Amino acid sequence: MAVKNLDCLGLKCPQPILKVVAMVPTMEAGDILEIKADCPSFPVDIKAWCGRTGKTLLFCMDDGTGKHSAQIQF
Repeated sequence: MAVKNLDCLGLKCPQPILKVVAMVPTMEAGDILEIKADCPSFPVDIKAWCGRTGKTLLFCMDDGTGKHSAQIQF
């Protein structure tokens, strides 16, 4: 199991989700992708994407300054 990081800070919708999609071929079963993003719609978008793809959203948190951290398990 590997943990990979994806920095999406400064990117606006739909770019953070597109970056996540681009990482999918590099992920193995059980791997975790940690994403940092500051797009206001990111929490809603990542929850919806995980729901559509069957991936497990471990968490999605806002640090109080508009920056979000999320982890997805593949």
